[in-house]
Amino acid sequence: MVAMSDSDVNKGFKPIALAPFGPIGIIAHTSNYGFVKAVSDDLSARRKRHALKPDNYFANTPGYARENYIFDTGLFRFQTGEGKFAINESVRGHDIYVITDVLSHNMELNLLDGTHTISPDDQYMDLLRIISVLKGKAKRINVIMPFVYEGRREKTDSYIESLDCADMLKKLYKLGVANLIVFDPHDNRIVNAVPLMSVEAPRCQYKMTASLLNCFDSIKLDKDHTLVVSPDETGVSRAIFYASHLNLPLSLFYRKYTNKVDEFGQKNKEFEYLGDDVTGKDILLVDDMINSGETMLRTAKKLHDKGAKDIYCLAPFALFTDGFEAFDKAYEDKIIKCICTTNLIYSPKELESRKWYLQSDMVPYVGRIIDALNTDESIFDLINSTARFQNLASQMKISDLLDDDDKTENI
Repeated sequence: MVAMSDSDVNKGFKPIALAPFGPIGIIAHTSNYGFVKAVSDDLSARRKRHALKPDNYFANTPGYARENYIFDTGLFRFQTGEGKFAINESVRGHDIYVITDVLSHNMELNLLDGTHTISPDDQYMDLLRIISVLKGKAKRINVIMPFVYEGRREKTDSYIESLDCADMLKKLYKLGVANLIVFDPHDNRIVNAVPLMSVEAPRCQYKMTASLLNCFDSIKLDKDHTLVVSPDETGVSRAIFYASHLNLPLSLFYRKYTNKVDEFGQKNKEFEYLGDDVTGKDILLVDDMINSGETMLRTAKKLHDKGAKDIYCLAPFALFTDGFEAFDKAYEDKIIKCICTTNLIYSPKELESRKWYLQSDMVPYVGRIIDALNTDESIFDLINSTARFQNLASQMKISDLLDDDDKTENI
């Protein structure tokens, strides 16, 4: 008997089209209902197109293609600050996706001691309330948390700081969350806290770069015209992703400590540039988030003074905690050309009027991820698709980003 090789055994093998895990149900946790409604609408249109395909064996599965996947729910607050969550329809047998934005701060409550703005801690406790209601009833619980609650930590080797992110992840796991989707976490090592829970971390770089190219046709993605820069050494891995897949040179600023000390006894630090000459070149200045904007604007100013041409700042999340005035001035002074972020978290309406602001729409991407998870489809290529990112280097037109479903199966 002749032994068959693996290539013979697997010849002609095609991935099995699995049935949906259960009818999809979406819960809008925070005040990001507009984003969640857009995801539901995208998913509805996507599945209606899928249902028309002759090879779709599950088009008639109950709950497969619906007009609206959002469940009727309510979060209530008492004047003491306590809260409760209520769900007004049955979730039994459903594959539930809770979409939360822990940073949304556009909701105020009238409490005993005055007006209170909802904080990330409040959002997190509400999320736990929601999951506790779903536990034991929903067939599966999934959480989409674009910005990781307590995911920022500067000193990963410190033993005197609380491990809030790890504690959060463990609580979600103990409450029965099967899949957690986070976008561009500050530190990917957080997933080590829950090795038995599925944690996926899609990147936003492709979508933001594509949006940038669609808006600014003057950008040339080649080593003679464009340079990728990291504002400090902690963000080098993110900058490497951009530079390696776009085949662009990489430069960075690094901390150089001096012998001088500040009023707190800490050594003063300066940021030194390390990399190619930036004179006359466009700059892709990339970071994981913009908080006050001090780091991004400081770096942009240094690059501008060195003779850089147009500076494009890319970060998945932008909080603008100190307002927009510094960015307005930097734009007027031609220090920055554009700030590109995503709509994964809440953004004030005042941003819409800013000429320097560009928002990348992540709604179809989130809808595609939900569709894939629901049918137990492998989403490795979906969230780690570098081939499509590399295609941007050829200056192809990106007008087909997410409009045509046939062209976005792997986005």
